[in-house]
Amino acid sequence: MRILVVEDETGLAESLRRGLSAEGHWVEVAHDGHRGLELALSGGPYDVVLLDLMLPGLSGHEICTRMRALGDPTPVLMLTAKDGEYDEAEGLDAGADDYLTKPFSFVVLGARLRALARRAGAPAGPVTLQAGDLVLDPAGRRCRRGGHDVELTAREVAVLACLMERPGRAVAKRDILDEVWDSPHGIDPNIVEVYVSSLRKKIDAPFGRRSILTVHGTGYRMAPDGG
Repeated sequence: MRILVVEDETGLAESLRRGLSAEGHWVEVAHDGHRGLELALSGGPYDVVLLDLMLPGLSGHEICTRMRALGDPTPVLMLTAKDGEYDEAEGLDAGADDYLTKPFSFVVLGARLRALARRAGAPAGPVTLQAGDLVLDPAGRRCRRGGHDVELTAREVAVLACLMERPGRAVAKRDILDEVWDSPHGIDPNIVEVYVSSLRKKIDAPFGRRSILTVHGTGYRMAPDGG
């Protein structure tokens, strides 16, 4: 995921940057409200904005309100040292999608971010995904390349759909695991490599293509033109 962290406490901001980057996410940090708003509106697109409530310049509430007023739908997870239902209600009324009180567990933070990204990227209904001559119907579990049917397992379809829904964008192994596996906790993210290898043998090798590209240190990226 591409994540914008707006946090004026430099120690916490750096800790979030390191932790999220270690999980394969692309992270950008702003330490004040004005810079945070500038990046939120023009530095993306981001999958999630992690937004502190109390910031110099502009507050998290003001940033979120302006984002929504300008039609920016990027999911916002609000962070605050305050713990009260009125503060939470104010943040949600400003347009935040979720709310987390400091101090928080990094595990819980990661799960909240992934949940927001999944909800934001969830299709409204049945869709057919396409990258060049590669066509995938996730609901019907049908895949075609250059007019030829390609037999895929249900899990292979799900992994391929996860990548095709984000053409040209790096997708972390952990994000694929969380989206495709029903109970991802305790499963080695490297299992994703097995399915990607199988997909390459089925949708790429027979057709002389390179659709699924490796992003070293992160995960994989689907070539928008199908490779």
